[in-house]
Amino acid sequence: QYSPESVPGADGQTDPTEVTFPGCSCRSSSCTAPQCPCLRWGHSSSSLQEQQEQPFCRPVFECSSLCSCGEGCHSRLVQRGLRLRLQVFRTPRKGWGVRTLQPIPRGSFVCEYAGEVLGFAEAQRRIQAQTPEEPNYIIAVREHLHDGRVMETFVDPTRIGNVGRFLNHSCEPNLFMVPVRVDSMVPKLALFAAADISAGEELSYDYSGRFHNSPAASREHKPVQEENSLRKPCYCGSRTCASFLPWDSSLFSTP
Repeated sequence: QYSPESVPGADGQTDPTEVTFPGCSCRSSSCTAPQCPCLRWGHSSSSLQEQQEQPFCRPVFECSSLCSCGEGCHSRLVQRGLRLRLQVFRTPRKGWGVRTLQPIPRGSFVCEYAGEVLGFAEAQRRIQAQTPEEPNYIIAVREHLHDGRVMETFVDPTRIGNVGRFLNHSCEPNLFMVPVRVDSMVPKLALFAAADISAGEELSYDYSGRFHNSPAASREHKPVQEENSLRKPCYCGSRTCASFLPWDSSLFSTP
């Protein structure tokens, strides 16, 4: 089932459509920080080009459905959804993939990775119920706070999702993922262009989260040799290819 935005998961743990942010009372045509309370504690999604150069990210917010500013506000980008011409196509070795039919400038918003938003228990149950041959679409995004806490978001587009579910992994990707908050603390998993992308080029991102992030932020570990037989090979073809798709031990571990 196609959905342009994330939906509540079957476990009922998280509702990404719930509005909990109060919204701003700005009357200007476009909100700016620090005047706008929505942007006071973080970046706007329209400033991500500059944010790429920083070693650590501030959170990214957009104006919400309760804000007084108009639809033309520059702080409304990801919530507008897909605006590019993309094509799902069959690749020689990686199954389905996505390519762009038009040039995409560096820093542009491309699409959201949308699906069911799950709690940890349901995400773990689903992933452990899969066989090694089945494709895994569940993504675990972890945001490391300054005080040591970790915020986790699990999105599963297996049954309900958008074009983002067809994006392949690459060890040298041309997209990077950013959690963007609009109406609540449940983020939209937004994908932006990491470089200028030519028409016809396949779009990809790093499933492990290491790209544009600190390597220590990933929970991927180097499994023992016998576990390699359960891992899916990587066919990205990049010079730095790790040979296997990223491995997240937490969802596979048993209590």
